[in-house]
Amino acid sequence: MLDTRIDGATVVDGTGAPGRSADVGIRDGRVVALGRLDEPARETIAADGLVVCPGFVDPHTHYDAQLFWDAAASPSNVHGVTTVIGGNCSFALAPLHADDADYTRRMMARVEGMPLGALETGVPWSWETFGEYLDALEGRIGVNAAFLAGHSALRRYVLGPDANVTAADADGLARLEVALADALAAGALGFSTDISTAHMDGDGDPIPARGATFEEHLALCAVVGRHPGTTLAGIFDGGSTGWTDAEVEHLTRMSAMANRVLNWNLLVPDAAYPDKVAQQLALSTHARAHGGRIVALLMPTLVPMTMSFGTYCALFLIPGWRDTMALALGARVRALGDPDTRRRLEAAANSEAAGMFRVLGNFAGYRIGDTHSPANSGLSGRLVGDIARERGADPFDTLVDIVLADDLRTVLWPPPAGDDDATWALRASVWHDEDVLLAGSDAGAHLDRMCGGAYPTQFLADCLRGRRFMPLEQAVHAFTGKPAALFGLRDRGVVTEGAHADLVVLDPDTVGAEPARLVTDLPDGAVRLVAGSTGVHRVLVNGVETVRDGVATGATPGTVLRSGRDTDTVTAR
Repeated sequence: MLDTRIDGATVVDGTGAPGRSADVGIRDGRVVALGRLDEPARETIAADGLVVCPGFVDPHTHYDAQLFWDAAASPSNVHGVTTVIGGNCSFALAPLHADDADYTRRMMARVEGMPLGALETGVPWSWETFGEYLDALEGRIGVNAAFLAGHSALRRYVLGPDANVTAADADGLARLEVALADALAAGALGFSTDISTAHMDGDGDPIPARGATFEEHLALCAVVGRHPGTTLAGIFDGGSTGWTDAEVEHLTRMSAMANRVLNWNLLVPDAAYPDKVAQQLALSTHARAHGGRIVALLMPTLVPMTMSFGTYCALFLIPGWRDTMALALGARVRALGDPDTRRRLEAAANSEAAGMFRVLGNFAGYRIGDTHSPANSGLSGRLVGDIARERGADPFDTLVDIVLADDLRTVLWPPPAGDDDATWALRASVWHDEDVLLAGSDAGAHLDRMCGGAYPTQFLADCLRGRRFMPLEQAVHAFTGKPAALFGLRDRGVVTEGAHADLVVLDPDTVGAEPARLVTDLPDGAVRLVAGSTGVHRVLVNGVETVRDGVATGATPGTVLRSGRDTDTVTAR
């Protein structure tokens, strides 16, 4: 007898092949039969007019902490995501000395926008080794989850408080190699690093990964290459500003040294700079010619995002803004009141050097969210450009005057970046590139600032009923079979006999995402942005129903995916 039989669906199997009418039989967490089935089942799901496809794989998340207080990984779960990968951008929660837990919490609060109170009260912090961290999640999560060993975590664990600014000597490098090897042997999916100037720790100092030399990167990549089923990931300055020759050579050597695929976050097409995408993807071409393989992550949707001058957000990352935004609150208020400082910040935000952050320089297009002072009464929901015209003032001055009246607490909604026909066409031109992966949600991070986890259903809705840039079968492949193959996820990402029964049952006529909204549901009473789904009838993880009609069931059938055991080796060459 089957555990579950899904009857009458159109099966879109994750390979890119045309959908076909078939029943799906599930037993012991696996798909065991496809076709016209008459074997009895304990549960039957009528799926006439619906699509069954593999569960979506999100390869760039920061659910490392959230899974302890939210086993479902919401809101990604209701959008059909059944597998997540954490530990990105060098930020992992293990290995960890007990004395470093506070440092780690404050760093994650600053750089990844996880509320400090939630980290303090919602996470047990009961582990030291990477294996103990994985064990703490095993058996209690509603999605499959794999985690990279983060460079910043490794350096803090091995080198201590000086890791941010100290290169490892021979002894330190040897101990880093051992720590990484231990994490990989315990099941870490691979190694993630951060070679950028964008991220700071909770003290405003460079993150620990920034203390590494290029020689250290290569030595650790060599360690990765000695462990099966592993991969590489990172975030780099060239991802926003354009690659230098030195970066091209170094990233290529990292991938070639490990003989593993390296993915980087995030390719952001912009029609104002039409040649930039080609320049950034030239990195992949160079890598292939020199023994490596490098893949760019590209978000296929526009992510709802808020900003604030008072809390860490993307505004802090605009080149030329950091010195001002990193000031203590009182000093920051005084600096923003200075006309010369304002002109400098405005010019920097609209300069070539701003790179991918230049999209934040359209200050007239910002919409005012929540306000906190009588002076700003009635401004919520209004565009800064309209307010500026009424006042006869410059839009940036108007925006800064508003946030100063609120002691920098004003919630700001910047205009959607790249929501123009030319930029959409530029995105679409590289979606099918073998070295581009549609991903980069950052789900689990920047909780009160953005909601990237809804991207699969948003994109499917756009493909089915909106811009129609690709057929449903290709869109599903981009979110399932392609990432599963890239990361070597064994028996996942496809609907075939023998595969794990990670499945989504959806209505192609209504699948989509609801608008993002703020909710207060985090530990310690913090707020976050979430978005519900539409048209998602069922989500199954390892054959167990975790979502029904867009609502989580509370089931926790997810598996902690461990390299080598649950993954195959995907080489760069």
